[in-house]
Amino acid sequence: MTAPESGTAVPPARPVRRHGPADPVKILMHRHRDLCERAVDPLEIAAGLEAHGVTDRAAARFRHRDVFSLAEELYARVPRADDPERRTPEEPADAAEPDPEPEPPGPAPGARSRVARGAVQLLPGALGLATVAAHVAVLAPTPRALRAVDAAGLLLTVLALRLALRHGPLRLWRGPGSRTAATAAFWTVAYAVLGDWLLAQLLSGGPDVPGPLPRPAVATAVALACALAPAAGCAHWFARRARHRVAASRGLAELASRVRPLLIAATLLFLVAAAALATGAHLLLGRTGSPGGRCAIPAAAALAVLLFLARLLAVHGFPAAAAVGLGSAAALEAVALALVLAARFPRLAPLGRPVEVLVTVAGPAAVPAVACAAAALCLLVRGLRALTDACAHQPGPTDVGEACRPRRNPPARSPRSP
Repeated sequence: MTAPESGTAVPPARPVRRHGPADPVKILMHRHRDLCERAVDPLEIAAGLEAHGVTDRAAARFRHRDVFSLAEELYARVPRADDPERRTPEEPADAAEPDPEPEPPGPAPGARSRVARGAVQLLPGALGLATVAAHVAVLAPTPRALRAVDAAGLLLTVLALRLALRHGPLRLWRGPGSRTAATAAFWTVAYAVLGDWLLAQLLSGGPDVPGPLPRPAVATAVALACALAPAAGCAHWFARRARHRVAASRGLAELASRVRPLLIAATLLFLVAAAALATGAHLLLGRTGSPGGRCAIPAAAALAVLLFLARLLAVHGFPAAAAVGLGSAAALEAVALALVLAARFPRLAPLGRPVEVLVTVAGPAAVPAVACAAAALCLLVRGLRALTDACAHQPGPTDVGEACRPRRNPPARSPRSP
């Protein structure tokens, strides 16, 4: 080896020993590449990593302080599946397909689909009002004809309600507590229509068999059917704004602080709409008086908000919480009826005294008003915690309730896993 012109010999360079991989994050890039390519923001990657058992302690082994900072690097380094500009060096720029020629403008399918979904959400309320109008306009008002009109209108309204809940922002993908929530929702709606009349009959010593026909709360039923449209609108507004907050937030705490006001605003907006619809329905259809008394309008509004929050939690991946909230309200209403019946037995008269006092002061509708309002408040508190996670706003039809729930016992890892 010859010396340089300066006259000093340059010692040969020694190889640098590395005690670990030069790029430890590349391991996660290959292992979770599908998740990173489909993600629309770093928070979605962070939620997926936590669902796979990657904790902050595991993130420290990849030279990051927490899972979110690790997810930010993965989001920055892994190219999106639909982003041709962000490619790895191995992918040539010529691999992108040429843009197709622009087609002549035509009618936007998105606008037509939005109009169709809006019409579907308005259909149950329209059919409910049409049934009431047909009941009044029957030419030969015989009992058989009136029952046939009411049965046909009820059947059509139920089918329209089922169609509306299968499409649009209130569509439920799947969940372990869906059937329980549906059963509890059916009970609360049935009690809102017939429960006030039944409670009044029980308190007066009835019902007599045979006796008068049940007196349903038609105004409450029509108000609940009409409230489906504003419920879908508020749910769509909340979901769209929450996804925008997910993309703009830099951390989970910032996301929670941005989503909580959205949930409160959506709930208050729907409460105002439900109260207005209940007031209008009782003014229009409650000419002969409501069987629920003075609390009929608050009871209808409270039930509508309860159903809205329960459906919102179920749609975003928490059907078990929705089932608990609806089941609690149904249980309170059933307990009120059971206490009145139990008070008829000897020495058990004090059991029915609280229900009697409540009905005497505020009317039979005070029972569902208190039950539904308490359950709705509990669901709102639950939603302020559950609906502020990034995994609750994934755009796909996934059950995100399990992904958002922290794991107490993570699965055993293989020797290759971090």
